[in-house]
Amino acid sequence: MPPSVRDWLAEDHLAWFVLDALGQVDLAVFYGAYRADGHGGAAHDPGMMVALLVYAYSVGERSSRQIERRCMEDVAFRVIAANRQPDHTTIARFRARHERALADLFVSVLGLCAKAGMVKVGTIAVDGTKMHANAGLSATRELPAIRQEIEKILGEAAEVDAAEDALFGNKRGDELPPELADRTSRRARLERAKRELEAEAQALAEEHQAVIAAREEHRERTGSHPRGRPPKPPQERRKARQRKPKRNVTDPESRIMNSRGQAVQGFNAQAVVGEGRVIVAAKVTSSPNDTNQLAGMVAAARENLNAVGHQERIKCVLADGGYWNKQEIQTVQETKTVVIVPTHDPRHASDRKRKPMQGPEADRINKMLATKAGRRLYRKRAEMVEPVFAHTKHTRGIDRFARRGRKHVENEWKLIAATHNLLKLFRYQPQTA
Repeated sequence: MPPSVRDWLAEDHLAWFVLDALGQVDLAVFYGAYRADGHGGAAHDPGMMVALLVYAYSVGERSSRQIERRCMEDVAFRVIAANRQPDHTTIARFRARHERALADLFVSVLGLCAKAGMVKVGTIAVDGTKMHANAGLSATRELPAIRQEIEKILGEAAEVDAAEDALFGNKRGDELPPELADRTSRRARLERAKRELEAEAQALAEEHQAVIAAREEHRERTGSHPRGRPPKPPQERRKARQRKPKRNVTDPESRIMNSRGQAVQGFNAQAVVGEGRVIVAAKVTSSPNDTNQLAGMVAAARENLNAVGHQERIKCVLADGGYWNKQEIQTVQETKTVVIVPTHDPRHASDRKRKPMQGPEADRINKMLATKAGRRLYRKRAEMVEPVFAHTKHTRGIDRFARRGRKHVENEWKLIAATHNLLKLFRYQPQTA
């Protein structure tokens, strides 16, 4: 073997680029949590651990066990890890401990892209993609089932406690059997799901009562019946729709979503992409649709651009019909930014529920899309954002989140977006030579 690991890889390999790029990023926040007084066991260098995770995500490897294995078998991983082999527990703990700081690398990498002249945001595209949660559809329960499972856990725990009291008295005895060892964390998730479903049911009941009260007040005030049929109770409305509120007991913040005709337990990962397919904002929502995401995503993009000192103004925002929301569009328009969201889908022109939107905003957009220039401009949307999702989910194989909980999933999505931009920057280098 060569005497130095530096001789193991070609000079233009991605691993060297990751090390060089992170050398331009302030990593002080990763070092601040470690003791420097000589006490405690020696830790792996935080900078090396950051580079290891960034490189691993860049090549689509997120399993801590697989990263550990590749640090022994893969030349590039051995170079990144300086010929050390951190175990999977260390890797997983580092990722969890520095989750927020790893997510913040997104802005740092965006700054590197801006310096290279890659960030072009005169026109941006906003879109979302459904990503699998770290939870299965089979773990989704209705409220009665969740209550039953909580009662089962409590009952089993009580039976075990009674049996141990009879056998050991005040002595400790053996640990609980494996099937009950994790009942505390599982019960906490179940109880959280139960609280959310009960709160949702209570809110629907209060909304129903408010409507009934308003109709009664109208009847007393005017002496005539209000227009329309009296509203049905929430239970009857759900029965008519054949859809009952549910929560996933593995990740209560994930939701059942439709992804290309298939039901997935997941999250809605949002991205704002510039003309060079550089991601300028990344967020995650539990909402299965995009209706309320437009203004927030554009605002996040402006915030990130300001953070890296990029002065170019966003002049035009492109989004598909799922983002249609008159108030959201008006909010973005107030910043002197043109918004183009189709008012109808020609494939569903005969569907009464999907009839074209009406109003001044719809008239403005329809007038613009009636021109060749407008149609040519809107065609950029698919060219800009859809390849980003395709590259992430299919080329890099990242179609499922490893973390649980919306906040943790969003931090992971930002790290995924940061490594996407880093790969764009890596491929952009020959053009700057």
